[in-house]
Amino acid sequence: MSIYLKQKGHGRPVTFHRAAERSCGYVIDVAGDKDLRGYTKKDANAFRDALIKRGLSGSSITRIFGTVRSVTNFAASEAGVSFNNPFSGVYFDRQAGVQEREPLAGEVIDTVQAECVSLDDDLRWLVALVSDTGMRLAEATGLALTDLVVEGDCKKVIIREHPWRRLKTAGSSREIPLVGKALWAAQRIYFHAAGQVHAFPRYNRGQLTNANSVSAASNKWLKPMVPTGCTIVDMYGISGHFHMRWIAATIGSVVYPIRKSMG
Repeated sequence: MSIYLKQKGHGRPVTFHRAAERSCGYVIDVAGDKDLRGYTKKDANAFRDALIKRGLSGSSITRIFGTVRSVTNFAASEAGVSFNNPFSGVYFDRQAGVQEREPLAGEVIDTVQAECVSLDDDLRWLVALVSDTGMRLAEATGLALTDLVVEGDCKKVIIREHPWRRLKTAGSSREIPLVGKALWAAQRIYFHAAGQVHAFPRYNRGQLTNANSVSAASNKWLKPMVPTGCTIVDMYGISGHFHMRWIAATIGSVVYPIRKSMG
């Protein structure tokens, strides 16, 4: 694991390191601390059974096995040894305990957005920005000020990787139109953070973006306004609320230049 974290952990958030340490710790608890080639399919199956016994959902078990496979495959590659990974192809119900999230109702989002405007501070700007763009929380928290285009005909937010905040995948780079309360938030951010590198300086004081702090603070604030069990996670993704506004913005950006050219 130390090889994996040394080579792959550079510039990654603390959660990346914790996930690797926790997942490999689970393996050691069940099967012992062995040479890489000492682990067997029996160990892998016992590991699976122990995770199920802990009450973990299928999605959590999938994530843990994925981490263990990444660590062991990388270690074998670095050591130059042949390795038939016993943690591959282990069967379990990946849907067990998984609850499908429903997007928040439009009226709930409207209530949250109204409170964002009323309180008008950096945490509320962040929540409003997420609510009408569908960005991940870490993506929004780690924005540079130059990622916000709030002037001209094409107002948008540019999602791209920065030294202080990586993206989930290479395909996560994209541009999203700024509409609704996301546009309001972006304009407030741009005005108040003038001259700063970060859109949210308070959450980017160290070398890496502190999205965990934002998550805890936003969830505490949202709790009285959203259904039980809902969190800031439910504010993003392509919800119907955001999707309809995105369609309207996209149609408008196409129709307006046509009308303008026709006089």
